[in-house]
Parts: sequence; structure tokens; C-alpha cells
Amino acid sequence: MACHINFSFSEFKFNPHTFNTSSSSSSSSSSSSPSYTRRWFNPLRRRNSDNSSEIQRHWIEAPNHSISSPQRFTVASYNILADRNAQQHSDLYLNVPSRYISWDRRKNVISNELFGLDPHILCLQEVDKYVELSDILVKAGYIGTYKRRTGDTADGCAMFWKADKFRLLEEENIQFKDIGLCDNVAQLLVFEMCESESRRLIVGNIHVLYNPNRGEVKLGQIRFLLSRAQALSEKWGSAPIVLAGDFNSTPQSGIYKFLSSSELNILLYDRKELSGQKSCRPAQVLGEKKETVRPFILPDGLLKCWTDEEVKVATGDSERYLAVHSLKLNSSYATVNGSTSTRGFNGEPLATSYHSKFLGTVDYLWYSEGIVPTRVLDTVPIGDLVRTGGLPSKRMGSDHLALVSEFSFSVTNNESAEMVAAAASPRLCIETGNLES
Repeated sequence: MACHINFSFSEFKFNPHTFNTSSSSSSSSSSSSPSYTRRWFNPLRRRNSDNSSEIQRHWIEAPNHSISSPQRFTVASYNILADRNAQQHSDLYLNVPSRYISWDRRKNVISNELFGLDPHILCLQEVDKYVELSDILVKAGYIGTYKRRTGDTADGCAMFWKADKFRLLEEENIQFKDIGLCDNVAQLLVFEMCESESRRLIVGNIHVLYNPNRGEVKLGQIRFLLSRAQALSEKWGSAPIVLAGDFNSTPQSGIYKFLSSSELNILLYDRKELSGQKSCRPAQVLGEKKETVRPFILPDGLLKCWTDEEVKVATGDSERYLAVHSLKLNSSYATVNGSTSTRGFNGEPLATSYHSKFLGTVDYLWYSEGIVPTRVLDTVPIGDLVRTGGLPSKRMGSDHLALVSEFSFSVTNNESAEMVAAAASPRLCIETGNLES
């Protein structure tokens, strides 16, 4: 299933903007897997690289705040493109000026982005310069923790949080190699709000395996993360969960369906197409090459496509073909509606990553019961993004876009009654000494 975007190049009008998040209140190829496409010619290749990469993003409010409490917090997820990956996979950045790839420059651009976003909790992927970033973010009031990938890779996942907003109660690091699921890692942290000790939160951060052909491993990694997040939630009084990261799977994919619907019959899918990544080469997405993925319908030979070991990795049991999880998850961006220029299938962003061999969405902020998104920082209009010719750019330090969502704890029945009673009760006017009804 191809992720086509319906627009024409003739509709694009050059109108550069400045990146702006002033209204805020507060995947690249990461493995050594072979490339799957040849060089793609972009007819909108950057003509004036000093201007075309200046873009603008806006906050979008959720329509109904009646079920949200006053205790709110923001979470950001950002694959910042490891320096080593940027250097080793230069074929992904054919349209990007070399100065935009330099880590010394990107570090400053990324830092400025993060300071502008100012999230309470920051989940980063592809971090291979943790000490440098930590030194910068600590000065802005953050505390951080880092988990490097196993194997010969140099990057990992990092999580930072505002020390005046949250206290860390527990930390769990996941090395997927320990359970035979490659060298990727994930983090799970349990927080308590400083202003309200009864408000606790589980935050997960993951960078799922890139390799599109290993759908069973991707599914196994995500399934294990969800099971550990649920266990921590139960341990800490059914604390709500936010799961951030680069899931290396598109909104059209079987893996997205597993996350959003809590189950997936893997026999309905080819494991090599389970993530949907192969359908998002820029030429396909922009409609220059009318390539589609044929439906996977082989009722008499499905088992031949999944070995017992692959089934076990995907579902946890070699004799069970239904992968399941018990969390009721929703995507914050799919929940808060955006415009047609930024949103596509399932209401997700049209693109959270853009380079010479990929244009699509793989990054998400998932949340469980107990919290609701009150607003999200919308992604870049697809026309503006394509005009850059590829990321990183002048004001975007990675080949991914940062996702940011503000959440609120859901209002319980008792809290709702108290809020109604407080609103209806007389208020003492200090200045006049009169009662207001």
C-alpha cells in the first residue's frame, strides 16, 4: 500500500518562513542495512539553501478540554540523527549542503530547537554525543539519562526532564539483545509531578530496528516494550503511559495497526512489508513513479512466509499468530486534528522524516488511558518540507522533525464534581469585601 500524497508541484509557491514556536507555553537509516532505492532526482532541489529551509510550525489545540485537569505537561520526541550515521550514510543527504551535515553546526541548531520547544520531558533517539548535549541541557534545568545501543553502534536513546517539574521514581533500561532482538534499546522512566505527588507517569523512549525486512523483530521489540510499560504502570498504581520514539513504521503499516488496535494477525502480512517503509521513497510518495505494493493474498501458502522462529519473535509463541497487547493506546497527533497540508492517513503527519530515500512518518507520541492530549505542535506543511530538498536544513538539525504534545491528566469523577462545585460556590472578593455569586 503506497502512501501517496495528493498535490502537484505546480501548486507550490515559494514563500519562506522563519521557524517559530513562540506560542508555546513552556528515521534515518540507523543500521548497516543495504539501501533499497537508487538516487532520486528531486525537481524541487534546494535552489537557495539559505532561505528554503526556513519553515514555520504552529500549535493546534484539542477541541474539548472538559475532561482534562489543570496539571499539564509537554513531551517531545526527536530523532536527532547521530553524527556517525550522518557521516556513514551520505547517500541519504545528496540534496543537503555539507555544512548542514556537520555536527558542530547541527548541535547548535538542535539546541536552539529544543530551547524553543522547551518540553518538560524530552525523548531523544540516535544520540551519540550525549555528554555534549547533557552539558547544554543541564544549564536549561534538565536532568538526563542515557542508554547506548549494544554492538558496534555508537548511538542510543536519551531522556531529559525538567527538575522543577518531575521527580524520577524508577528507571528501567531495555537491551533487546538480551532477548534475541538485535542491538536496539529502549528506556522506561517513572515520574512524579513535583506540584502534585499523586500524579505519576510512565514515559517510554524507543528507537525500533530500521531494517524493513525484519518486521518480526520490529513487532517483537514493540511488544516487549509495551509489556514492560504495562508492568511498571501496574506497579505504580495504574499510572498513565506515554510512549515516544522512532518506531520505523508508517501509519499505513501492520505495526501501526498493532499499536492502535492492540492486536495483529501476522499471517495477513508479509513480514518484509510489515513496517510500510518500502512504500515511502520520495518518488513514490510524490507521485512521480506510480509504484504500489501488491496486496499480500496467499491463503494456501501463508505459513511458508513465516517460520516458527519468526512467529515466536513476533508474537511470543511459535504456535500463536495473533500478536496482542493490553494497553489502550492512542496517538496524540491522530487525536488532535490538523490541516490537510500536514496530515494524512489516520490523521497522522504526512511526514516526520525526509531524506533522499524516504519521505513519510515513523515517529509517534502514543498515550494510554489516564491522560489526554490538549494540543500538539503541528508538523511542517508538505509543500514547505519538500521545498527544502531534504533534511537537515538551515533551521532543522536532523532528518526527522521533533514531535511535541501537551498532555493533561484526565479528570476523575470526583475531581469533576469538585471542579463543578468550586465553580458554582460563592467567591470572596478580597478587594471589595463582598461575596460574589
